[in-house]
Amino acid sequence: MQKSLFRKYLKITSFTILVSFFLLGLVMLAFSTSNWQEEKQRLLERNAESVASIAAESMIKVSDGQYVITREQGDRLQTFMSAFAENIDSDVFITDLAGKVIAAAYGSGLNPELTDLSEELVLSAVNNQYIGQTTMDGMYDAPCYVAGVPIVYTPEEGAKVYVGAVFASCSFRSFSDYRANLMQMFILAAVAAFMVSFCIVWLYSYSLVRPLRDMASAARSFGDGNFTRRVPVTGNDEIGQLAIAFNNMASSLATSESVRRNFIANVSHELKTPMTTIAGFIDGILDGTIPPEKQRHYLQIVSDEVKRLSRLVRTMLDLSRIDSGELHLRLARFDLMQTIFSALLSFEKPIEEKRLEIRGLEDAESLFVDGDPDMIHQVLYNLIENAVKFTNEGGYIQIGVSDREDRTVVRVRNSGPGIPADEVSLIFDRFYKTDKSRSKDKTGMGLGLYIVRTIVRLHGGEITASSVENEYCQFEFWLPKAGLAKADENSAAPRDGNGKDQKN
Repeated sequence: MQKSLFRKYLKITSFTILVSFFLLGLVMLAFSTSNWQEEKQRLLERNAESVASIAAESMIKVSDGQYVITREQGDRLQTFMSAFAENIDSDVFITDLAGKVIAAAYGSGLNPELTDLSEELVLSAVNNQYIGQTTMDGMYDAPCYVAGVPIVYTPEEGAKVYVGAVFASCSFRSFSDYRANLMQMFILAAVAAFMVSFCIVWLYSYSLVRPLRDMASAARSFGDGNFTRRVPVTGNDEIGQLAIAFNNMASSLATSESVRRNFIANVSHELKTPMTTIAGFIDGILDGTIPPEKQRHYLQIVSDEVKRLSRLVRTMLDLSRIDSGELHLRLARFDLMQTIFSALLSFEKPIEEKRLEIRGLEDAESLFVDGDPDMIHQVLYNLIENAVKFTNEGGYIQIGVSDREDRTVVRVRNSGPGIPADEVSLIFDRFYKTDKSRSKDKTGMGLGLYIVRTIVRLHGGEITASSVENEYCQFEFWLPKAGLAKADENSAAPRDGNGKDQKN
């Protein structure tokens, strides 16, 4: 069976709780045992001192070194010892200095075998107030808690005389009962606390891994090609941030998939159309359908279609170089105006056919800039191609160049339908085409402006677009002056993932 994150987390947490309870029980048992023993021994000591005090008051001196307890005082002392023994579940013994037991009371239930005690045991009680665990010289079968205190007789002369000792003892049984009751209460409390903790951890673990399960399910849907699934965002913690990032990734994947499909459709269309035209006209020439006097005309069409395929392949190669980071600059100083004129001459025929007016170059003078001349030529070529393609019949194309202190600015404006305001921010994304019907843009793939922006940024500049519908469309880019912002000859173009074109 697969070990889910939920089960792992639940097992680890439950094990941690159990270990914590076990350690807590050990610590509590150790402290309670120590406290109980100390309290019990102090209780035995205090009560033994009380019996020793009464015994000393009950004694009378009969001769030098000999002291006795009168019968009347002996009965009173015995009554007190019996009450004391029953109250604290202990046994009480009074001995003389030789260890002979002269009085006893029983309350521990151990039924000790009454024997004389050793002088060493009595001496230790007389000298140190003995407290410890002992069998009382074999009186008990097992060690007991024992407290021993001296009996001090104080005659009228004031000299203190040790005449005996009092021993109070209790068995471990009372401690065992106490410990058993304590453990029983602790186990009941621990089981109840563990059940509550387990339920809380179960609910928390389930809520914690549920978004991850949703993400796994959504990821499987992505693998099947369904990019519409999204994960609910339930908070602003790490899981919530992960869900937001996952949804953003899903949106990006959906966009990428849409771009990929559009790309395949565009490439298929752009390749199929010229190839069909080329094949049809060549077959017509070969089988004699096209008469010899019209063959040149149709061969010219075939030549134009071949050039179109060449441009398409070149664009795709540029895109591949951008994505792989292999688009590098070869910097040189060149005449920008000459490059502009060269790009314009490439469109001399369509400019004349549409009767377009070229403005802004009447008083043009040479202007040298630093950059890659071939790439800047491609930038101008794509911008002018767009302008020629979308300018209305009899309209104008205005080209302006400004030499500023820190940069050189180039503007290409054309009259015509312009770009809708909601699409201006999208035209530099790859594969974006404003004219989706292809009624005007029949040769583009939506890559030209993406490549233009990549090249301009690679030089350290920027390009912007502005438009007023049914009036004009303008593109403006700038290149930094040498020494202020140089492009790295070995730098690769940013892999942007977006980039689109008004036309192509």
